Formats: sequence, C-alpha cells, structure tokens
Amino acid sequence: MDTLIEILEDIQPEVDYETCEDLVDAHHLDSLMILSLISEIEDEFDVSIPTVEIIPQNFNSAKNLWALIQRLQEED
Repeated sequence: MDTLIEILEDIQPEVDYETCEDLVDAHHLDSLMILSLISEIEDEFDVSIPTVEIIPQNFNSAKNLWALIQRLQEED
C-alpha cells in the first residue's frame, strides 16, 4: 500500500490519500491523471487493469485501488 500511496503522491501531491474517499468524485484526479496512474500501477504491480474496472468506485480511494490491485494479482 505504501508504494501505491507514493505513486498517487507523485501524480497529485496535495491530497491526503490515507483518508480521502472521493478522489474522482471531488475531482482530485482527472482523466489524464487516472491514465497515468493506471500505467504506473500496471508497471509497478505487474497487473493489467481491464477497461471494465476503470470506474469511479475503484479509483475514489487508495483503499479501493489497493483492493483492486490485490484482486487482480490473485486472478493472475
């Protein structure tokens, strides 16, 4: 999870990722940031995020993103 927080902070440093639960809904992350984030996550965690998983619910918090990453790693 620490690595994920570091990736998020590199993309948008002004957010408290430990507590924020509305990253997409509150526009802390825009579409270009999300694309960059997906690329970083796929490289760092050796997963492929399917298009159907690119929904606000999965990207609204670091906790949700971490759950997605873990689920994708288990499926591989």
